[in-house]
Amino acid sequence: MKQIVYLLVGVVFGIIMYKSEAASWFRIYEMFRFESFHMYGIIGTALVFGLLFVFIIKRFRIKSFSGQSIYIQPKEKSFTRYIVGGILFGLGWALVGACPGPIFVLLGAGFLPVIIVLASAVLGTFVYGLLCDKLPH
Repeated sequence: MKQIVYLLVGVVFGIIMYKSEAASWFRIYEMFRFESFHMYGIIGTALVFGLLFVFIIKRFRIKSFSGQSIYIQPKEKSFTRYIVGGILFGLGWALVGACPGPIFVLLGAGFLPVIIVLASAVLGTFVYGLLCDKLPH
């Protein structure tokens, strides 16, 4: 039953992403060229709601759907790793025109060339899994 709820939430989220044009390559292109506020507004709104929800979870000790306590691990104070990771993520996002979430939205909307992007993302994750013990974390 939980899987059906998760699937429905994912479908609704995908529809919202598609209808708000957050998965649009053209909107993402406009964002990286600083030609439109549209995507910055969506990302900013998500950031504000994320901060609010994390605050509520911590303040009221909200539990997960399965009744377990939610623990949010403190972040490391390594500036370099976040800059390098952010640059790599941003370059991939600009190159492909989609971050991981919209890949599935675009695929669901029928943009079949995104299969190449999905396969590359899976391959990159697999390679990271092989190399993660050798990387400086």
